[in-house]
Amino acid sequence: QVQLAESGGGSVQAGGSLTLSCAASGYDFRSNCMGWFRQAPGKEREGVALIYTYNGVTSVADSVKDRFTISRDDVKNTVHLQMNSLKPEDTGKYYCAARTGTWSPCGFKTYEYTYWGQGTQVSVST
Repeated sequence: QVQLAESGGGSVQAGGSLTLSCAASGYDFRSNCMGWFRQAPGKEREGVALIYTYNGVTSVADSVKDRFTISRDDVKNTVHLQMNSLKPEDTGKYYCAARTGTWSPCGFKTYEYTYWGQGTQVSVST
């Protein structure tokens, strides 16, 4: 059974940092890619960062460029999202997602991803 378990969310003041983690189990961790998405109330879910788990290549959305970093731990089958210089507009529920079954390039479309975690809340105050 595939499981993606996010952790590390919380409340922080603007300018602060948080690190999210997503522990994956039940499938081949290195099969294609994993992504982090977020959803603010009343808004669509958007992709913020992704990593190709078989070679470590990453991509981040322009909105978080130079502030967020995604990385992987192959031993623990875990993906991390380091978030620095947080802004109030970063507030939302953050989800990790895994894409399997294809080796085509990964992107930030939610429909590309096969499995999803339950999400962890990030709140940034002014």
